[in-house]
Amino acid sequence: MTDHATGLAGLRPDGLYHLSSADEWTASQAAGAIRAESLDTEGFVHCSWGRQVPGTVERHFSGVTGLLALEIDPGALGSVELVEEDSYGSGQAYPHAYGPIPAAAVLDTVAIS
Repeated sequence: MTDHATGLAGLRPDGLYHLSSADEWTASQAAGAIRAESLDTEGFVHCSWGRQVPGTVERHFSGVTGLLALEIDPGALGSVELVEEDSYGSGQAYPHAYGPIPAAAVLDTVAIS
């Protein structure tokens, strides 16, 4: 895994990302998996395609500092199912990971705020 890109311009439009604080990412690495609170409350881990990240940041993370976009290798999810769906009626489908995302599936981290 590399850790070198910064800003939204560092995102690949078709890359798969999960947004995380630096502390959450550190805890995920120690645990070996990204297990966001939404996995327990909604049944999946929220993700975005790179082209969706700016809107996701604007809607859900406005003013948050220390935010990372973790680029995930979809081929390294193992048995975790990745489903694109519009779960909130926004008119746009987002990728959802139905299980903990292995920390080893993270290819890169991009500091976006």
